[in-house]
Amino acid sequence: MKKINKKNIKKKKAAVAYISMEIALENEIKNYAGGLGVLAGDILRSAADLSFPMVGVTLLNDRGYFKQVISSDGEQIKRTDSLDFSKLKKLPAQVVVNIGKEKVKVGVWRYRLRSGGGVTPIYLLDTNTPGNSRANRELTGELYGGNNEYRLKQEIILGRGAIKILKALDYEIEKFHINEGHGALAAIELFLDQSGGSDEARLEAVRQQCIFTTHTPLAKGQDIFSLPYLKRYQVDWPTSLKGLMDKGEINMTRVALYFCAYSNAVSNKHGVVSRRLFPGFKIRTVTNGVNSVFWSAPEFKKLYDKYLPGWREDNGSLARALKIPSQEIWTAHQKAKGRLIRQLNKEKRAGFKKEVFTICYARRFTPYKRPEFLLKDMDRLVELQKRAGKIQLIFAGKAHPQDLDGQELIKQVHTIGKKLAGKIKIVFWENYDLKKAGYLTAGADLWLNTPLPPNEASGTSGMKAAHNGVPQASTLDGWWPEGYVKEKTGWAIKKNNPKDLYNLLEKEILPLYYKKPSKWADLMVSIIALNASFFNTERVLRQYIKEAYKLEGPRSE
Repeated sequence: MKKINKKNIKKKKAAVAYISMEIALENEIKNYAGGLGVLAGDILRSAADLSFPMVGVTLLNDRGYFKQVISSDGEQIKRTDSLDFSKLKKLPAQVVVNIGKEKVKVGVWRYRLRSGGGVTPIYLLDTNTPGNSRANRELTGELYGGNNEYRLKQEIILGRGAIKILKALDYEIEKFHINEGHGALAAIELFLDQSGGSDEARLEAVRQQCIFTTHTPLAKGQDIFSLPYLKRYQVDWPTSLKGLMDKGEINMTRVALYFCAYSNAVSNKHGVVSRRLFPGFKIRTVTNGVNSVFWSAPEFKKLYDKYLPGWREDNGSLARALKIPSQEIWTAHQKAKGRLIRQLNKEKRAGFKKEVFTICYARRFTPYKRPEFLLKDMDRLVELQKRAGKIQLIFAGKAHPQDLDGQELIKQVHTIGKKLAGKIKIVFWENYDLKKAGYLTAGADLWLNTPLPPNEASGTSGMKAAHNGVPQASTLDGWWPEGYVKEKTGWAIKKNNPKDLYNLLEKEILPLYYKKPSKWADLMVSIIALNASFFNTERVLRQYIKEAYKLEGPRSE
């Protein structure tokens, strides 16, 4: 066999490597948990749309996050999920990542993320490789699984493995975008890989290469390890760097902020919270978005193609949605709603009706997101629908397997649904995924979001709904202070209590829907024009290119 001369191999070039613990690629590859992974997938789809030279790096997580089953009494049951390998290609490249005294072999799979005629390669790291111990082979098996040790080891594989594998694949990368603190150790690998020079010079070189996006507004949500514990697994940790540690602890968000010249929060309000959490660091804001083509239902894509030619290449063109006849928007929504109702009734025998006002709440079940908010006063809920019009409610979302409070909330919704049987139809639709999100965000009449401020970093599900003309009712947290325009995009739950929401439903929302359908249709049009035109990942990526990557614009390889 002829020996390959590596000097003659042309280096692959990519402007940016996007490193994320989870990336939602497609529904059959369930190695994502929720919003963080879906956002990552949407940004990388937009890179393909714009033919921007970007690659993604994540963990394989071949057992997925978990498959959610709900028992007859509302208990969340965790089942092992699976991953469809038919769209992945195993590559021969392999690297070694040191974890403590062990040398862990890391292989890689490639997925081609296609969108808008472009392709973004995604590389999935895999430790299920001959030569590794059984425990180490499991490190890329389950997303966010196991204990604190498992979590740290996954972050070592992701961060340090990402840099090593890109080098092994002969990539020349200009910028490394670390999506959340899970990937912070990529900066450590870059720093330790710098040859010669002082610590200050090496640190500055890394800072000019790295961008960081933080998504966690909660202090208790950070990944924090004591220095002795961390050094047990990372013996080469650069203890000489001042400011990397705080009070004897290593906070992975702080590590990423320390090593990145550009860091950002994901909404204006989240930026305020993040700067308060991490004083001394300059944290800018790039408010999240969603991929417009991916999240627009088929009926809406058809309308946009007809009235807004070029919207797929320029999502900002959706601002001209006011030229679309509101009756056609209403007709498109009714088709999307019919599809949701049919699928829900097929799977759950829910008995939902297309003509009844449908409220959807779908996101991770955890206390600060308050999924039970609408159900606090069941008597009031029953009475308001008698006075203002019938409602039916769909809930969906997973609670982390270790979040017992979140699991209790699922059970609570399930129990209340049974109690209100015959009065209001309430369904919990289990195993929320990309496909179900598509049904819900297009078919809902109202998208509900009730986080306890200021705990929501951004939230993107309401943006998906906006691409289908669906209004949102939300507390003023995350992206909603930027997206809310009175009488134009939805409703703000300003008093932050259920009574305010009940009043909105009874006095404004339901009367508008049932008694003034033409004005409701006009509202749907304005939502698309005002929210979908801005809260999309084409705008997000262009903002990163200009402000964070400091590159002139999209360009082909």
